[in-house]
Amino acid sequence: MMSKTWYITGTSRGFGRAWALAALQRGDRVAATARDIGSLAELVDTFGDAILPIKLDVTDRTASQAALQNAHAHFGHLDVVVNNAGYGHFGAVEELSEVEARAQMETNFFGALWTTQAAIPLLRHQGGGHIVQVSSQGGVVAFPTIGIYHASKWALEGLTEALAAEVAGFGIRTTLIEPGGYETDWGGSSASHSDPNPLYQPIHDVVSQAAGPKGKPPTRASVEAVLAAVDADEPPARLLLGSAAYGLVLPIYERRLQTWRDWESVTRSADA
Repeated sequence: MMSKTWYITGTSRGFGRAWALAALQRGDRVAATARDIGSLAELVDTFGDAILPIKLDVTDRTASQAALQNAHAHFGHLDVVVNNAGYGHFGAVEELSEVEARAQMETNFFGALWTTQAAIPLLRHQGGGHIVQVSSQGGVVAFPTIGIYHASKWALEGLTEALAAEVAGFGIRTTLIEPGGYETDWGGSSASHSDPNPLYQPIHDVVSQAAGPKGKPPTRASVEAVLAAVDADEPPARLLLGSAAYGLVLPIYERRLQTWRDWESVTRSADA
């Protein structure tokens, strides 16, 4: 298989770091973005010219356009564009401030949108490519106290499904990656939290206990699945990562389908 050239946002840690490392280790080239490119020094020392570190805040649309153009000009081609940058915000819906809600959407949704918009003309001009959006199992299901995070990922899912139909004729493919829980910093130092309202403390306690100190797979466990998706002749529109995500999402979809069936007569009555 021919080597690929990747553009990956948020490569300082987590999935972005794991996937960038895996791509470089197999001989691919990577344009790696991070807010602090000092975090990429080890990769640069190890892989040299195969990696192009780019300082980027994905919420800056102009900077995202410049970063994509820089990466494309540097390597001459981009095969895979991965929108990975993001974080989790914790807070019940009533607890959210306007600043917190907008910040979550700016990074998780608009950051991915700006990168996607910058990538499309480059990929179209070269005859194709693959846009990989890092969503979450939380892009298709939802839990209390992370509603704004879910909103950002559900928005990304809807955007990407429409995008897939729009760009297929240009040879551009899309995949939504939907990971379950992994050993990332998503719920750690990279997360943000709303000021708590005591009324919601019982719900926070239940969620915290459910999340508990359970064993989660390391980010490197996701590597082979992601490589399989980007190497496929017909990549999946959606790819759940991890047995936990698979076991969670399918029953929820089945319950949704059953609800629609149970209310079919009422649904059809709305025609007249």
